[in-house]
Amino acid sequence: MLEHFINSAEFLAHLLEGVGILVILGGFIVATVAYVSDRRGWGTHSAYVNYRRRSVRGLILGLEFLIAADIVNTVAVDYSLQSVLVLGLIVLIRSFLVFALHVEIEGWPFRASEKTDTPVE
Repeated sequence: MLEHFINSAEFLAHLLEGVGILVILGGFIVATVAYVSDRRGWGTHSAYVNYRRRSVRGLILGLEFLIAADIVNTVAVDYSLQSVLVLGLIVLIRSFLVFALHVEIEGWPFRASEKTDTPVE
């Protein structure tokens, strides 16, 4: 019974990792297709900003799936002090990365009124 649970948890962790990778790749593909399809905006600053926002949003969402996969793997499959410490470090690094990416595309929290770029449609 326990072995079946561990195998299921490993499968779920791998599934979440795969979804995270697909979301990241899909975000960049969708952003690129949107950029290429809007030929009027090529080379403009707003087109670049919109491309960057779309692609970074996909990256942030994909990182959330990867964090979930690491949590499932650590808690359900490899529950040891070392794996929990490694998970904590991974979550800390990825959370900082997500925050940095969010600041990059949205600006500092609570300062949205000062943003001058055009929003993504």
